Amino acid sequence: MPATRRIVGVGLASVSGVAVAVQSRINGELGVRLDDGFAAAVVSFGLGLLVLLALVPATPTGRRGLVALRKALAAGSLRPWQCLGGVCGAFLVATQGLTIGTLGVAVFTVAVVAGQSGSSLAVDRAGIGPTGRQPVTGQRLTGAVLTVVAVLIAVSDRLGEPQALALAVLPLLAGVGIAWQQAVNGRVRAAADSALTATLVNFTVGTVALLVALAVDVAVRGWPAGSLPSEPWLYLGGPIGIVFIAIAAAIVRFTGVLLLGLATIAGQVVGAVLLDLALPTAASHPGPTTLIGAALTMVAVLVAALAPQR
Repeated sequence: MPATRRIVGVGLASVSGVAVAVQSRINGELGVRLDDGFAAAVVSFGLGLLVLLALVPATPTGRRGLVALRKALAAGSLRPWQCLGGVCGAFLVATQGLTIGTLGVAVFTVAVVAGQSGSSLAVDRAGIGPTGRQPVTGQRLTGAVLTVVAVLIAVSDRLGEPQALALAVLPLLAGVGIAWQQAVNGRVRAAADSALTATLVNFTVGTVALLVALAVDVAVRGWPAGSLPSEPWLYLGGPIGIVFIAIAAAIVRFTGVLLLGLATIAGQVVGAVLLDLALPTAASHPGPTTLIGAALTMVAVLVAALAPQR
């Protein structure tokens, strides 16, 4: 049963990774339209929060989860700092709007993957997630390194101008934060016994953090120069984020943080290739290296998945 759950978890994580690739395209375009990455992130996270505020109280699981969450915080079995995963999610969404217009999806993905792979190993080793401590074995380390190599191969022909790489520090840091976010959101889900409730906590914290960042941004630079676009698809980033966060919070206890991250990365790369083929942009030209890199990410996930877990 544990092996079956892990396989199912890997499949779900890969699907959610495809959703993240779509979200990155949407939020990056929204940031360009609004000419402000923070404003785009507030729109994305805020819409997701509104959906959850209507959905969670309307479902029995959501209501029970809110009660259980309050009891866990009061009893001390869940620490307040473990509810702050949404800050990292907010930072990731903000970097999508701030950097993709300049870096492109390729460099953005490489930076996030590099940060996430290393951080996932550290988070698992520290036992921050609900699976407890996971040793850094040679097989797990090989899977993490192979994932970074695979993504580098996949985007090797689209790395852009070298001077733009300095901006890649932001998505690199966002990738580091994703691993910690997935771990603590898994703790919240375990305490509340509800992935929806954990997702609501994530979006509430993230929206508050983004509103503060937007207020500082407006005070320094003024209101965004762009206007809200009329295309409905540009407002789907938040709902897509709900799916991603809920799946990650639900399955991290079966997969561990590293395997969850690698499977998500595999889905992101495959999703990016499919997007480039189905909905090409001026920068879209997936070639043989892109396809080879996408296939190699699947091999990396398999290597990590076969590693023994405690």
